[in-house]
Amino acid sequence: MKIAAALPLLFAVALTAQTVPAAAPQPEEPVGYTDTPMLPGLPWHVHDPNRPHPPIVTPTPTPGGAPSDAIVLFNGHDLSHWHSRNGTEAPAWKLTDDYLEVVPGVGDIATNEKFGDVQLHVEWASPTPPTSNSQGRGNSGIFLMGRYEIQVLDSFSNPTYADGQASAIYGQWPPLVNPIHHPGEWNSYDILFEAPRMNGDKVLRPAYVTVLFNGVLVQNHRAILGPTVHHALAHYVAQPAEDSLVLQNHGHAVRYRNIWIRKLPAQEEPKE
Repeated sequence: MKIAAALPLLFAVALTAQTVPAAAPQPEEPVGYTDTPMLPGLPWHVHDPNRPHPPIVTPTPTPGGAPSDAIVLFNGHDLSHWHSRNGTEAPAWKLTDDYLEVVPGVGDIATNEKFGDVQLHVEWASPTPPTSNSQGRGNSGIFLMGRYEIQVLDSFSNPTYADGQASAIYGQWPPLVNPIHHPGEWNSYDILFEAPRMNGDKVLRPAYVTVLFNGVLVQNHRAILGPTVHHALAHYVAQPAEDSLVLQNHGHAVRYRNIWIRKLPAQEEPKE
């Protein structure tokens, strides 16, 4: 094509490009409404733009990892968040290869910090090869507020009383199912715990717990009857609003790793 012949075509294309109308600005979507009904017992409309937003929490890319607002109680390297339950000295449990192992005869360990309502993640493994049976096999426990035990036990092909097997609320509620791994393999608990509301020794609302065992729901918002006990019926007594998390030393070399906890804020409740 000759240059002279091409110039009118190029000019026409350029003119057409210049005359294409710009896209009309899109209206912004509303960020809320104030002409909607009021939520019962709350000072907010449905979709209220002035209702406070929750804080941002960064999740971990690793399954079972701690989110950004969690307190990492044990990262595999130190026990600075823990003390011996019998005193203020450092725990005498064995720290090796990124896990913590019970040393028989040296007592339970407790967190320095105290907690009420929490989300808790714990990974644990029973000794292998297994020895003994029933409660004599891979026994330990996770005591919320130092009082409410979620049982740790090697329950793989190991009959025992139902309210004493792994993930039971000890002495009260068996788990819905038993999703335990083989002895020596790592198990995980994800626990949502609501502390009891007390007025002295009067129970205003019992403690509640939800437990996922290896990702499987085993306790579904269960009401706890009181601090867990052996060979007796639980009942509530006066207690503080927060207390330490405790790992039990039952004389078996149970291992723990990747322990983190989140303090849960109070949920907004409607006024009666």
